[in-house]
Amino acid sequence: MAVFDTPQEAFGALRPVCVQLTRAQTAENVERLRLQLHSVSDLALQELQEYILFPLRFTLKTPGPKRESVVQKVVACMAFVLSATRVQKADLLQELFSELCLCLGSPAGPGQLAPLSEELKQDVIGALQALLHAADWDVLVTLYQPSALPHLGFAVSLLLAVAEHERAKVVQVLALRCLQALLLQCDCPERHWSLDGEERRHVGDLLASFLPGISIALSRVITGDVKQGHSVVVSATRAFSRALAAVMADEQLDRIPPEREKRDLDRGSRISELLVHRNPEWAASTADKLSILIRKVVGGVSAHPHWKARRELADMASLLLSQCSRSLGGSAGQLVRALVGLVNDESPEVQSRSDEALRSLAARGAVAEDRCLADILSEELHALATALPRLMSSQDDWGKASTLNLLVGYLKLLGPRINIVLHSASHLQRLSKALMQVLELETRDVKIVEERRWWGPGGPRSLSESLAECLPGGSGPRKCFRFFTEEQVFSLLRQVGRVLGYYGDLYLLVDHFMELYRESAAYRKQAAMMVNELIAGAAGLSVDVLCERETGLSKKELTGVVASVLEEYVEPANWRLVTRLEGEGPEAEPAGKSGLLTVPSAEGRWLPPALNARPLVHSMSGNVWQICIQLEGVGCAALALGKDFCELLISVLYPVLEKAGDGTLLVSQAALETLADICQACGYASVPGLICQNADYLVDGISLHLRHPAHEPHAAQVLEAMLRHADANVLPLVEDVIQDVLAALDQGHSDHTPLFLGVMHTLVAMLASWFVSGHRTEGEPEQNGGPLLGGTGPPEKRPAAVPTVEEMEASFQEYVRQKRVAEGDLPEEEDKEEGEPLPTSAPESNDHTPEMEAPLPAHAQTAKEVMERCAHLLSDKSLHVRLKALDILELCVTILHPHQNHFLPLVYRTWPALVTRLTNDDPLAVLQAFKVLCTIGAGSGDFLRRRFSKDVLPKLASSLATQAPVSARAGPIYSHTLAFKLQLAVLQGLGALCQALDLDESDLHQVAETCLPYLSAKQPEKLQAAACSVFLHWMQMDPDAAWLFLSAVWCPGAYEPPHPSLRPVRLSGMGKKRGEFTDNVQCLLDELQ
Repeated sequence: MAVFDTPQEAFGALRPVCVQLTRAQTAENVERLRLQLHSVSDLALQELQEYILFPLRFTLKTPGPKRESVVQKVVACMAFVLSATRVQKADLLQELFSELCLCLGSPAGPGQLAPLSEELKQDVIGALQALLHAADWDVLVTLYQPSALPHLGFAVSLLLAVAEHERAKVVQVLALRCLQALLLQCDCPERHWSLDGEERRHVGDLLASFLPGISIALSRVITGDVKQGHSVVVSATRAFSRALAAVMADEQLDRIPPEREKRDLDRGSRISELLVHRNPEWAASTADKLSILIRKVVGGVSAHPHWKARRELADMASLLLSQCSRSLGGSAGQLVRALVGLVNDESPEVQSRSDEALRSLAARGAVAEDRCLADILSEELHALATALPRLMSSQDDWGKASTLNLLVGYLKLLGPRINIVLHSASHLQRLSKALMQVLELETRDVKIVEERRWWGPGGPRSLSESLAECLPGGSGPRKCFRFFTEEQVFSLLRQVGRVLGYYGDLYLLVDHFMELYRESAAYRKQAAMMVNELIAGAAGLSVDVLCERETGLSKKELTGVVASVLEEYVEPANWRLVTRLEGEGPEAEPAGKSGLLTVPSAEGRWLPPALNARPLVHSMSGNVWQICIQLEGVGCAALALGKDFCELLISVLYPVLEKAGDGTLLVSQAALETLADICQACGYASVPGLICQNADYLVDGISLHLRHPAHEPHAAQVLEAMLRHADANVLPLVEDVIQDVLAALDQGHSDHTPLFLGVMHTLVAMLASWFVSGHRTEGEPEQNGGPLLGGTGPPEKRPAAVPTVEEMEASFQEYVRQKRVAEGDLPEEEDKEEGEPLPTSAPESNDHTPEMEAPLPAHAQTAKEVMERCAHLLSDKSLHVRLKALDILELCVTILHPHQNHFLPLVYRTWPALVTRLTNDDPLAVLQAFKVLCTIGAGSGDFLRRRFSKDVLPKLASSLATQAPVSARAGPIYSHTLAFKLQLAVLQGLGALCQALDLDESDLHQVAETCLPYLSAKQPEKLQAAACSVFLHWMQMDPDAAWLFLSAVWCPGAYEPPHPSLRPVRLSGMGKKRGEFTDNVQCLLDELQ
């Protein structure tokens, strides 16, 4: 189709169509005109604009009813013309504006909608919006004159009616956007003229007449049915905020003259009654009414499920707070609450928009400069602090997080002006008491007190790993609060303290919360938590603020505050609190809880239940948490001061190490994290480096306090912690104090023996971890029992090899020679050799030549001295002391067995007491003693062969034989008894012990006879497996004898002789029916194949 670029060509083409439409107003003629318009250039359309619009306007003005299809096509054609041209005449604008509005209005009444179709409404509103965009600025302002107020009001009422009552979302959104354009607040991509200050005031005066109707209608749309969709809510919220900003802007109201301006139009005109004078009285009255609507809108949109609606609410709050903060002062609190509540919205877009708005508000200094807004925030803060305990006890976790977000937001917005609030005694008291109630800890959990740290031969271990899993590195123990469970809520409470410390008067706040700390035990833990966060906030650690503070504390001032707080923390009355039942201290602690035994009933011997345990446990649990919080405070202070904390290190390192050696798992873990924080702050590479470089100060304090163990029992804990958390470099530094402990053991003070034994146990455990390769420091079990204790699994199988003829011949010759030796038929040379004296290094010889021996290393010498003391304590009357001594003895054996010349004499002197423990003692001591015996056997070779065969083996065999029938007929519950544990431990270790001692044939046969009943299928499976392990070790020592013994019990088949001259082999196990021993014997025989 040809394009008509010039007006003449276009006129020639359009004239017939326009004439035809003027004569006959039909849909076909309108459509023909629309198609023809597409072939005309925009320049030609601009010249012929009024000519083209005339037949269209004539069609709309024709009296009588019109078909909707004709009107719809006419309006669409007008919209096309307006979108391609500019309206340059004021009368044309006003006439078109009125004609389009009449298309929507009903003749029945002003402001009422005509019953039109959705499509027609959409086209009419689209044409009206195109008209507003097509008008030149000097033409458009004529529409905003007082004389045009009725026309403007008519259009506003129609658009509001469409937005409120129309069901089609597209029509609603279009009407709201057209209303926004009518208010000169259009945000479409097209370029618009910007109003200057006087023009904005003039338009605001005019629109003030419509503000009540606009705000009420839009608030109804916003809070209407959720099913209307988020796009309607977004558009209505945007129009609502722009309308309020256009009329209630502070800049405009400040420029309103006190008296109404006299206009010519005002004299004797009804229009003057519609105009509003925005004086202070009107502004205050309107603000009061709008606060109700704003509260309604904020409440509705803040809970809207779609993020775009909530984002628009953030934009609305930002706009009104920036432009109407004084005129809408009564609503400032609601708007700030909305912004703060949206900061942690689930949508990142809403979060960023809200955070940007708050930062902009703080950057402008709105709170600092606007005293009214600051007063409002202070009142809101006071009201929220008053309601905080009630809200935290009644809301769900999401509601609690929202409430605390609001509190943090108020504090951030107040910023430096927060000191004005804090200097009010009522405000500070209300806020602090609210935080004390909200931060109340749940201390009824018995598990906190029950979680103890026990010690095995490999080092520290806990009875349960469940609590340790809740202690991620660097995060501190997870606290349980009474009023909430979510970690996010606690994080927000910590942020409250840090913001207060960042902006507030630290001296005032610390003094106030420390007063609460001293005032009541109920507030002590919460106050300490808040003081810790205040110090961190004052140092600027992990604090999120909206604006920087004016001035902060100097390092010297902060150090002074920290020193006073730490001095209060480490006071004995606050530091050495009761965390365990009386009598459960080191002297009563079962020091050597073996990995072989975990009998629940045995705990009753160590810790009998108290009759009034409930209140006592409640108090001890609270004490544990208080110590942990104070330890966190030490770490927090170190991080806050950095290198400056070195000045305070000498006053806190000893107390922190004291808690690192505490038996309560939570306390020791918190102390370790505090040590890590101190290392990070003071520049130490590791905790061992921190201890070694400050060992002189620590050793001096320990040595002083060890002289009075009755008054200073915690010195031993400090020494244990030093040894446990340092490295081998600390050994020379603590040598003197170790000698003091050994001397104290020699003096024989029975009351303090368990205390010193705990130190010795830690010492030898760490010596083993430092100097013995492959030693386990955390007490983890070895697979299949390991080298020191026979496991239940079979030894590693060797590849089978068929013997050669030469090997068989050599074997028979060796057999003949051994038989002659047994019968006493010895050659002359061998007799001579037998008569010669044995070397001086024989096992039974006690003659040593020290001048030829290499000196013991320092760690082995220390272990030797400890072992000598423990040998005397094996006969102590206290079971706990005997168990601890056995545990230490096992570790000493691990360290000393490479030094045989010193190790074997010590074993010789220890043997009588050890035999007594094995044969005549409490079952717990028997278990531990047998474990020590296995360790000694693995390290001493055949040194103990004769002694074991004479002193121990008969009684072990007798005990196993006596218990075999009992375990065979016992039920499933038997596996939980102490007798079962003892049987299992002996069977698991017996095979490896026999192999290590290289027992002779008769002793091995006795062991096999003893273990045979445990191969029965009637025995518990664990005992069967342990008995099999004994036979597997025997197979390694003497496979022929083991095969002969087992074949006598069960032989699966007959053995045919390879030659008729040989007699057939007859074994007692041949021909037997399958019995209770068959399965296990068959498995063992298969191992020999």
